[in-house]
Amino acid sequence: MSRIAAKFGGTSLASSTQIRKVKAIVDADPRRGVVVVSAPGKRESSEAKITDLLYLCQEIAMAPADFSATFELVRQRFLEIERELGVDAGMAALLDQFEADLRAGVTKDYVASRGECFNGMIIAKYLGAEFVDPCQTIFIQKTGLINPKTYDALRERLSDESKRYVIPGFYGQGADGKVKTFSRGGSDISGAIAARAISAICYENWTDVSGLLMTDPRIVENPRPMLEVTYRELRELSYLGASVLHDEATLPVREVGIPIHIRNTNEPNHVGTRIVPSLSVQGEADSEIAGIAGKDQFVMICIEKTLMNREVGFTYRVLDILRRQGVSIEHVPSSIDGINVIVDKSQIEGKLDEILEEIRVNLKPDNIRVVPQLALIAIVGEEMNHSIGIAARAFSALARAEVNVQVINQGASEVNIIVGVAPQDFHAAVKALYQEFVATQRKSLAPPAEA
Repeated sequence: MSRIAAKFGGTSLASSTQIRKVKAIVDADPRRGVVVVSAPGKRESSEAKITDLLYLCQEIAMAPADFSATFELVRQRFLEIERELGVDAGMAALLDQFEADLRAGVTKDYVASRGECFNGMIIAKYLGAEFVDPCQTIFIQKTGLINPKTYDALRERLSDESKRYVIPGFYGQGADGKVKTFSRGGSDISGAIAARAISAICYENWTDVSGLLMTDPRIVENPRPMLEVTYRELRELSYLGASVLHDEATLPVREVGIPIHIRNTNEPNHVGTRIVPSLSVQGEADSEIAGIAGKDQFVMICIEKTLMNREVGFTYRVLDILRRQGVSIEHVPSSIDGINVIVDKSQIEGKLDEILEEIRVNLKPDNIRVVPQLALIAIVGEEMNHSIGIAARAFSALARAEVNVQVINQGASEVNIIVGVAPQDFHAAVKALYQEFVATQRKSLAPPAEA
């Protein structure tokens, strides 16, 4: 039987009520044989996250000071979930032992991982599933990358297709044999690893939103959802600030072509968003673009020098100055007598004066100036290179909105067009582009085919 790996985020597991929804979803499709879980999320906005409480317990214990009041919040949360679900996962004894371990001294990663571990134990009991310990099946190298032996170990552990398995997300075994966590949001990575290990037909990522949106809802009211987006489009959108999956979560499945399906635990019948290696016929027809994303936190250094193009290594020397200052480059638009270097503002704080002086001394430019604030907006779509006049329409839309374009950049892959505008024009530019490419288009009602 072909299987689906289903990962449920913290909001999907915040309470016994939510976990009952998860059981209904898992029971609805027998192919959902591998379930990856996060720690319980917030039940309301004012509540602290379990993982944050665990980190706080560890910090207080290291002080050393009494962490019992904070730990009691963690204890009661898990005991409440266990009691309300009517299962016995042995939480009382496990929490007592964990509190003793905290007092004796344990690693920060071990402490943080207990949220997923304890929740996984409870949910395994509730689903009638077999609990799988990530410390025995998921191996993380010193670099934070996955050790390839993980896939063989996990594949063997999950080999019985007649069983249901529950795996806690967020952690595994480090190179030193101890618990090691991924960065925040790392349960998305765990889900992708599990999907790859079982050669899943789909990796379902269940959360509290019905898929991804074509632009920022804080800028455009009720933006259209994406029904289908490619891995490459997703990378381009996330680079400029679109709120999507954990940055590393697509890698394990993308390498082997397993699609990701973003779905809403609270609206399980919603079509959500499918992230795929290549667009379906319906996906190609649905929209000229995948989405619009942007950020307004860039700085641009503009260097002008006559006959710059004849100086061998000029661009290399510019970039080497930034490299030695530990500054990564975002974009490098250029002309015959000029080069502009765009960097993230956070990368250059406290270093700009020294960088400018080094450029003046070593490169002797005719002129150098700084644009201290710049917003970059990306129009992203696999199908743009098949559509005549995309750039003309973009600039016409921006002109109608009275937005001045300061930078234009397009990669050789033609998956995106990036424009730079003044920060005060950022919202107006996003709205104008959305109106041109999305709001005025025919909206297809037919979702892509299910897995």
